[in-house]
Amino acid sequence: MFWVPRDAVRGGVRKAVVGGWEDLPAREDAVGIRAGDPIFLSPDFQVDPLLSLYVQSRPFNRYTVETKRNYSTDIALLLTALWARGKSWPDVTSKDLEDYEDWRRFAPANPDRIGGSKWDRELSAIMSLYSWAKKAGYLTRNPVLMKQVVGRNGETVMVPEQRADDARSSNVHWLTPRAWRRWIDVGLRGHTREGTVEPGWVGRLEDRNVAFVRTLVSSGLRLGEGGSLLTFEVPKRRLGGGRYYRGKVASEVTRSKKQRTYYVASEAIGDVESYVASSRAWAVRKAQKAGRYDRLPEMWMLLEVTRGLKPKVRWCDQSGVIGERELNLLTWQERMLLFEEGPHGPEPLWLWLNERGLPFEPDSWESVFRTANKRCERILTPPEHLRKDPHQVFAPYATPHAARHSFALFMLVVLNHLMDQRYGLTPEERRDFRLLYGDPWFMVQNLLGHASRDTTVKHYLAPVADLQLRAMLTTAEDRIEAPMPELDAVFARVARESEGIQDIDDRMQPAAGDSA
Repeated sequence: MFWVPRDAVRGGVRKAVVGGWEDLPAREDAVGIRAGDPIFLSPDFQVDPLLSLYVQSRPFNRYTVETKRNYSTDIALLLTALWARGKSWPDVTSKDLEDYEDWRRFAPANPDRIGGSKWDRELSAIMSLYSWAKKAGYLTRNPVLMKQVVGRNGETVMVPEQRADDARSSNVHWLTPRAWRRWIDVGLRGHTREGTVEPGWVGRLEDRNVAFVRTLVSSGLRLGEGGSLLTFEVPKRRLGGGRYYRGKVASEVTRSKKQRTYYVASEAIGDVESYVASSRAWAVRKAQKAGRYDRLPEMWMLLEVTRGLKPKVRWCDQSGVIGERELNLLTWQERMLLFEEGPHGPEPLWLWLNERGLPFEPDSWESVFRTANKRCERILTPPEHLRKDPHQVFAPYATPHAARHSFALFMLVVLNHLMDQRYGLTPEERRDFRLLYGDPWFMVQNLLGHASRDTTVKHYLAPVADLQLRAMLTTAEDRIEAPMPELDAVFARVARESEGIQDIDDRMQPAAGDSA
């Protein structure tokens, strides 16, 4: 499987072109192939015209970039399996799909069996392809068999018969605030178990990585949302400005395609400002001296960002053509093209840069988290336990989405704390407060940008829903008089009484003198 590169790359950056194909970009445009489209190539180097039509179809083009990538990969797996059996995908029967599911999920001979959740995603990709082919008239019947079930609100809905019964609705991970501090110190800052920097630690872009993780943890932004921020979209700290600052997430980079407000901790903003003034500025200056920005195949030089309810971005490209688009509607790929004129030349408006001074793509953060997780495991796990019993965990494990989960947990506890202790509300007053402002679940729902309160409760916070947080927060032993960051004792109790919440216990506890 191949992916059509960006228009600028298609337009002349290729170092060599096969004879007779110099007009390849024009040919691709003529048949509707666009940048970012997948191209499926069979083992005998043939391109299936129907698959090409599918990836150009309206249903496929409405998917997010992440969904397109996932679905294309899942379909390629099915095509490979069918090829091995001498079958073409339009000739597939329901029995073939049952055999494929058996191999993917249950066959002892398959060393890479998958679970129910992963199978359901693959089934969605398969159903998308065959539903389109049936509706477009290329197939007489859809091999994906359907059945009727009763939906959440009592309505009748159709679902695939092969949908997994053991699929988990979400893969949720939490870390308490002090567990995050430990993970950041060890994984990103190179600390040892004793809390000192490991000899020989280089700390490449350490300030950038710490600033990004703290931004996600304190704001609840998704990876694509936080990873595609522009420099002027980050709130600026003000003297006496408070603990949290407010920003806006552009609709095009959100999953719901709706703009929303986010709140980020003052400390995280300070980390971002330090990064911008230090390693980011250094990387930009090096790129300018090396002429990297001058050699970019595509660049949009910022002219103006308008004010008002719907701010617009105006730019001039390398050909002198003026462009304009609503800030909310810029894709993350387009945001990477935005530059401004600095004192020493062009400077990217994309906030997060790599060491070469070029935009750091959102998906690349996954490797930063993987590296930090491996380091935490190496440093915090005693050598005699390394790579053995998986139930004996000595190090915190984090993912970009775990930052969002942890933010939701943190806000639930803090909002309950504010309503019960800080405001001193009686049960009657709390009921009136809920009627006026909504309960903490509703507030967290808005912070996360969920369309449904049920999503917030079921997928993110269900494991702590029955812990009677109000009673916990008001018990004598956990009565907290300090500000919000000092709620570690409360989170420790939540972690002890809930499954899946990572906290620092005796095994992860740093040595004396460690501030984590």
